[in-house]
Amino acid sequence: MYERKIIPNLNCGLDLIGEVLYGKWKIRLLWFIDQGYRRPSELQRKIPDASRRVLNIQLKELEDHGLITKKIYPVVPPKVEYSLTDFGKTLIPIISALGRWGDEHEELLRSLILNRLKSES
Repeated sequence: MYERKIIPNLNCGLDLIGEVLYGKWKIRLLWFIDQGYRRPSELQRKIPDASRRVLNIQLKELEDHGLITKKIYPVVPPKVEYSLTDFGKTLIPIISALGRWGDEHEELLRSLILNRLKSES
């Protein structure tokens, strides 16, 4: 298991947000859970580029931070569903605003990202 070597700086809101939301798929996971995709297989289909292992790790971290809850149904095979906590729901307007900003600046952002990728290769 991964063990941190450096204790994170938790003295400002941006540092705290970074600790909670750092991870390539976490924002998308929160968004899709809010949109009704609650089962791990549904989330995997919505984010096909992510491995099941990485999604499970990031779902566990979101759960540990109190943003989502995991319900395991006592059936065979096991059925698992995730849902947002009230605390997690407070992030949805912020995620929505970030998405709108990305949509409004889509062409510029895409161009900048592609130019950076070209210069790296």
